[in-house]
Amino acid sequence: MRDLLGRGPFARLWLAGLFEEAAEWMAQVALPVYIYQSTGSAGSTALAMVAGLLPTVLLSPVTGVLVDRWDRGKVLLGVCVLQALVLLPLLVGRGSALVIAVLVAQSAVASVFEPTRSAMLPAVVPADRLTAANGLMGFNSSVARLAGSALGGIVLGAFGLEWVIVGAVGALAAAAVLLLPAMPGSSVVIVPAAVFRQWLAGVAEFGRGPLRTLGVSLVLVSLAQGMFLVLFVVFVTGRLGAGEAEVGLLRGVQAIGGLAAGIALATAARRAHPGALLGWGGVAFAVLSASIWNMPPVSTAIALYIGLFALIGAPAVVATTGSLTLLQSTVPPDRTGRVMTTAFAGMAAFQALGMLATGALAELVPLVVLLDTQAALLLAAGVVALVGLRKTTTHKEVVLAGAG
Repeated sequence: MRDLLGRGPFARLWLAGLFEEAAEWMAQVALPVYIYQSTGSAGSTALAMVAGLLPTVLLSPVTGVLVDRWDRGKVLLGVCVLQALVLLPLLVGRGSALVIAVLVAQSAVASVFEPTRSAMLPAVVPADRLTAANGLMGFNSSVARLAGSALGGIVLGAFGLEWVIVGAVGALAAAAVLLLPAMPGSSVVIVPAAVFRQWLAGVAEFGRGPLRTLGVSLVLVSLAQGMFLVLFVVFVTGRLGAGEAEVGLLRGVQAIGGLAAGIALATAARRAHPGALLGWGGVAFAVLSASIWNMPPVSTAIALYIGLFALIGAPAVVATTGSLTLLQSTVPPDRTGRVMTTAFAGMAAFQALGMLATGALAELVPLVVLLDTQAALLLAAGVVALVGLRKTTTHKEVVLAGAG
């Protein structure tokens, strides 16, 4: 772990991601809660969240190719600056229509950051340190989630939406400063071709080898995540009888388990196979989710749910690390950007589908049935990964074997 953090480019990328993700979490928690408070409708909240995901899906053919053509360090810098700019209108207006418009614009810009950073990582760290590096990024994401989610909910409840925006813009400015120096290995030379043809070449990677199975697992996870994003607010404010501060707190404490998992992945478990990480992470995530959703008849004490949601962050980081490492280690460098953006766009599309289905069914189907369905999808995703990916040989392992 120390050797990775001692690498200047990785350390700057790591810290910039911390500030960018903290700002993103502040917005992701505060804006949907603000919309739900304004409308009182789970359906309206779901539609607003779906609108925020659509740019990720629609822009992926272009952004994926650009990430492979442009300097990835400069792309990350531009993303941070643009994110700050699109949030600024909420300092002068807070109507529901404006909030939704900012949510869409912010999500569109932010959607470029993670796939670009993930595509850039193999050029910043050695191939045999990818799992450890992704584990540290997961640790980083957990810290950002803990700080950003808690601040998003608490600041919204105590001081109002404008102060959430001020905090998010400040975090984005810090990320931009870290990304100003040139990042080595951030440019990839590819054969010039039509954008659409290059995008299709990236999409085609999911039709063969381990990425085919990984794609199925990611679809199931994404449907479950889409359901969660809608049901979580309803669960906390409805079945638990809590408020916006508790919404932010419970979203944030999931980072505690993620912190422990990130450290373990960067040290003791750094050589674990990514397919096994994705599979067992999904299974554990499902078991903990089902336990949480069915706990209210026993107790609605917030302290109990703080502990349970803290635990659930660990399998989430383990599964995410496994999926990212598989994507990075099975694709040639000149296609990594397109594969990453395609993966994130596909996940966003199925998240949107999960949101829409949940928003439509929320008034017709008992909440506990929807919650248990969400846990079942996570379980299925874990089983698919364990069966189809655990023994897969990645491109990284082939390279290391040849070097030996």
